[in-house]
Amino acid sequence: MSNISITFAIIGAIVVLFIWNRIPVVIIALGTALALYATGVLNLGQSLAGLGDTAVIFIASLFVVSAGLEATGVTAWAGQLLISRAGTSRTRLLVIMLLLIAVLTAVISVNGAVAALLPVVVVAAVRLGRPTSQLLMPLAFGAHAGSLLALTGTPVNVLVVEASRGAGVAPFGYFEFAIAGVPLLAGTIAIIVLFGQRLLPHRSGRNIPPDLSRHARTLVEQYKLDNELFQLRVRAGSPYAGMAQSDVELTDYPGISVVALQPGDGPGPMRRRILQVGDILIVRGEPATVASLAADKHLAFRSDDAPGDAAGDITDTLFNRTSGLAEVVIPPRSELVGKPVFPGMVTPSGNLIILAIQRRGEDRGPSETILAAGDTMLLQGTWKALDENLDDPDVLLVDSPEIVRHQAVPMGPGAKQAIGVLAVMVVLLATGLVPAVVAGLVAACAMVLFGVLRVEQAYRAINWTTVILIGGMTPLSTAMSETGAAQLMADALVRVVSDANVLPVPYALLAGLFWLTAILGQLISNTATALILIPIAISAAADLGVSARPVLMCLTVAAAASFLTPVATPVNLMVMGPGGYRFGDYWKLGLPLLLWFFVVATFLVPVFWSFH
Repeated sequence: MSNISITFAIIGAIVVLFIWNRIPVVIIALGTALALYATGVLNLGQSLAGLGDTAVIFIASLFVVSAGLEATGVTAWAGQLLISRAGTSRTRLLVIMLLLIAVLTAVISVNGAVAALLPVVVVAAVRLGRPTSQLLMPLAFGAHAGSLLALTGTPVNVLVVEASRGAGVAPFGYFEFAIAGVPLLAGTIAIIVLFGQRLLPHRSGRNIPPDLSRHARTLVEQYKLDNELFQLRVRAGSPYAGMAQSDVELTDYPGISVVALQPGDGPGPMRRRILQVGDILIVRGEPATVASLAADKHLAFRSDDAPGDAAGDITDTLFNRTSGLAEVVIPPRSELVGKPVFPGMVTPSGNLIILAIQRRGEDRGPSETILAAGDTMLLQGTWKALDENLDDPDVLLVDSPEIVRHQAVPMGPGAKQAIGVLAVMVVLLATGLVPAVVAGLVAACAMVLFGVLRVEQAYRAINWTTVILIGGMTPLSTAMSETGAAQLMADALVRVVSDANVLPVPYALLAGLFWLTAILGQLISNTATALILIPIAISAAADLGVSARPVLMCLTVAAAASFLTPVATPVNLMVMGPGGYRFGDYWKLGLPLLLWFFVVATFLVPVFWSFH
């Protein structure tokens, strides 16, 4: 059996396994590399070379950059901007949403952009009284169009740039994709605005992501923190001025507990050990007792010097860019069962404060409580402290602080650094001062060095399924080129388009390649489709004596046209549940979009990327 026959057999098996969808894609990808080695088509180095390919490393680095923008609330800010600007107009909402998702996709990839905006769009739908099905499929399809605005929009763009270098033609520039991407996006917006309401179903999903934008206010109300909670400012001459935090003692004032200490120059928990004039004590207790404390210790009520309304907006005080709240439940068999706690108590880590304890929904008050299974506690601390100290089997988190922060704290800590890192990466990629993989790695490392992400968060941010899929499938492209399988398929494609006599042969080649890529991309990953068809496209271009650039750009557009099925891309599946979609809903709006992408790929691409 020849190497060409073996390669075709492996391709056939891969397509069947992808469609069957019973084996994880990473196993299929790694199995592809191992099969090429086991059958002798490639040597060991060639079979595993994809895992260290520069394109793979660059794509992994983009996931880290994307996570940095999400973790610092940049995407939450963009989402809140969407809601505030959209108003009640359906057209305005769709146009702003599609422009926003396109821009985000261009810089942080399709999957990251949709994942970040999905909860925001669901909230917008609920607040405006619109079915989520009318917004979420447009969100996913707008991301596909936006992926052609810049190099970083999708892994396929990166693969095509690497392939163009291998084909001996000038690689595409960072924003060069936008020449095709802008018409694609404009047409996508027009089709969705004009026909979307009729082509999309009118229903909402069952598993809608929670709206956590008012999470802090919900917790404050549930735990009654806005009742009998006061902010006291340390005046000059107060015995607390110059005192260590640990020495603040309120035993002479029964029923009063310290909830938090804050510096006088801004929100957030106290980082200094020594209290200064102007610092704030947030205490909880009876108004009369608090008034007595204020008089004895020379403290001023922060609001109007009156105990009745001194709490002010406690939500902003406890929940802001630097600090937040977390609710935990004590599970059975926790080591905390039987431990004494009280409001104002600092946890053993020294970084979190217990604000309140409830049992069966009833507040336990300021006195000491012996914890029992099922009790809930409200904790306050810096976001970093919440992230680091609540990964503990002795407590169960009700809502992850990381997820809450992403939704509820726009432009949080590190946002400026994250935007700066992104800007530098874009400049490096756009100018070509360094190779793309170097720019990506520098940006990913900067996200960690500047404290935007921890190392563990950077590891978690990488979509290892995508990375391994590309790394495992890349040797297949090598095998197709080296064995002559790509040339054989290219010759067959050229013969078919040459005999069609419908379009001039170069245009017919683009049309045939588009439909081959688009149809295969509805059934398997568009990244895997691109890896299979890139060597065929390059060989076909060489057979006809035309430049590989328009052919590769046509393939890129076709790979983005994954509209007809929910399994075509991860984002199509991502919106299926929250949007209440069924399998047959996708093609109704997807078909006109697919036809528009075909027009751009076949007739507009050659205008800007000449065949010669």
